[in-house]
Amino acid sequence: MTIDKPSEHFETKIWTGNGSSQDITGLNFQPDFVWIKERTSTSSHAITDVVRGNTKYLMSNDGGAEETLTDRVTSFNSDGYSLGTSGGVNQSGQGNVGWNWKAGGTAVSNTDGSITSSVSANTTAGFSIVSFTGTGATATVGHGLGSVPKFFIVKSRSAGDWWTYTTVIDGSLDFFYLNSTSAKSESGVSLPTSSVFSVNSSTAPNTENIIAYFFAEIKGYSKFGSYKGNGSTNGTFVYTGFKPAWVMIKMSSSTSNWTILDNVREGYNVDNDPLYANTTSAEGTTDLIDILSNGFKLRSSDASINTSGGTYIYMAFASSPFVTSTGIPCTAR
Repeated sequence: MTIDKPSEHFETKIWTGNGSSQDITGLNFQPDFVWIKERTSTSSHAITDVVRGNTKYLMSNDGGAEETLTDRVTSFNSDGYSLGTSGGVNQSGQGNVGWNWKAGGTAVSNTDGSITSSVSANTTAGFSIVSFTGTGATATVGHGLGSVPKFFIVKSRSAGDWWTYTTVIDGSLDFFYLNSTSAKSESGVSLPTSSVFSVNSSTAPNTENIIAYFFAEIKGYSKFGSYKGNGSTNGTFVYTGFKPAWVMIKMSSSTSNWTILDNVREGYNVDNDPLYANTTSAEGTTDLIDILSNGFKLRSSDASINTSGGTYIYMAFASSPFVTSTGIPCTAR
């Protein structure tokens, strides 16, 4: 199955803060997972979701505990969300970006694992939000996707790192910390299945209230993989099978930032400017990639994306498939 209209499941929005309340509109769905970053200043990332509720926030650049704030996203709406007066998302004159995913709305109980979880799942787009309470012992937890995730992020709602897992490097379950520059480590945890993932007493948070985000690969919509850098401005081409709308890249073989690029903040090649999931830094000005009709091409030797011989992982979501289910090709921008 190919998703012909990826914007029904993921979209990026940009806005200028007004210091008052404002509505962010125009999405093709009601968002269930919203990730906001101030572009022009150094505020922390703000991540909220439908399972925890719109007033509950975590920061990808920090391992701090969840905060309750009533002046950021004040509601999830049918085509976007309403913002309050918080300077982190709506300071007057500051530019902001919101990356928005559709899950499955209100969470339902899932008993596939030995621990019961609450799950909001969009099986069409391979994305689910999972909440559970860890026991401290080896256990399994249902993720609701109905397919095997290639990438997932697990965070204690108390203080603790963002444990980020993937199988794309060598088939084993490696992990990183989203809030850190650290290279990959072997998890030693059992591989996820189409219904559950595993937790144990020593790897990932498993003794508190946990939130987790799961991603399975969907043709024409999402791709999770790895590539080798060549250290050149005529860099590696990474085939995704679609025109990317959002890409996050991390060096797995050494330390580096988690580099986020999208097709909206500047909107044309070669001007694709980075933000970093693990820092509060404002938007950079280095042109890193070209976004093409069927993937992306590295256009910088910057170590965060293209050290010669370095191994990198990436997550990518589509703006349009390379060829739709009815045979219509997309064009590069």
